[in-house]
Amino acid sequence: MATGYITHPDFLKHEMGSHHPECPERIQAINDQLIRSGIDGFLQHLEAPLATEEQIELVHTPEHVAFVKERSPESGYAMIDGDTIMNPHTLRVALRAAGAAIAGVDAVMKGEVENIFCAVRPPGHHAEPDRSMGFCIFDSVAVAARYAIETYGIERVAIIDFDVHHGNGTEAAFFNDPHILMCSFFQHPFYPYSGLDGSKNMVNVPLPASTRGDVVRSIVQERWLPALRNFEPELIMISAGFDAHREDDLGQMGLVEDDYAWITKRLKEVADEFAQGRIVSCLEGGYNLSALGRSVVAHIKALADL
Repeated sequence: MATGYITHPDFLKHEMGSHHPECPERIQAINDQLIRSGIDGFLQHLEAPLATEEQIELVHTPEHVAFVKERSPESGYAMIDGDTIMNPHTLRVALRAAGAAIAGVDAVMKGEVENIFCAVRPPGHHAEPDRSMGFCIFDSVAVAARYAIETYGIERVAIIDFDVHHGNGTEAAFFNDPHILMCSFFQHPFYPYSGLDGSKNMVNVPLPASTRGDVVRSIVQERWLPALRNFEPELIMISAGFDAHREDDLGQMGLVEDDYAWITKRLKEVADEFAQGRIVSCLEGGYNLSALGRSVVAHIKALADL
């Protein structure tokens, strides 16, 4: 069965100023590398729809959604927090990012694709139920995971987060939720300075700066995989941040493309065993454009068995 790839031209419209590392060129770098690698033609391409406010409110409070709508500028920029800025397109783009993750869930649950990568922005895993932060407006992965539970009766969703930063928003959305198992590693101490007080459904592994791929692979083998197999997920969601790459200036870890491919293959084995192969992966961080494009290609090749 095919691997899906879902994106939309709208993801190029959200920008936070020429200085900001979370930039439209990230999507262009991924698309360019997919074409250059020759795998673009093997993917089933889908276009990201808009999420509804009702779907966003599966995770986020109505007050937060109203706040984001009120802050959305007609022109220029509006600050959400010190790192997160809206332009006139941001609200629509953030709704489309969550819509892509939801459409990814629909595609794998209906058997249209086996797994799918969502090339979206802004990222989402720092957005807590009642606030936006860390470049993130809405938590797309969390919204889509809750959507899968509510719409398809899924009992167990595993959320994997390999971004260099801890996914505090996803953790806040699902703290002590028996339907969710969240597995993550992240640089510590580092923004957002969270992840040390996890609940029983959180497998959080803080790692020091300069941690290389061999250590991360051991963590996956010894900590993640036993927890995942014990949980028996019916769906795997991935917060796929690539800023733990050794070339990325927003983190200080030492992963390379082969590490992301290896992690993806191990997750695919778990999905094949318990979840009929169903994986929905959504872009989070990754700010060195060359490293980002190469890493996403390695990730998608592993998803597609190419």
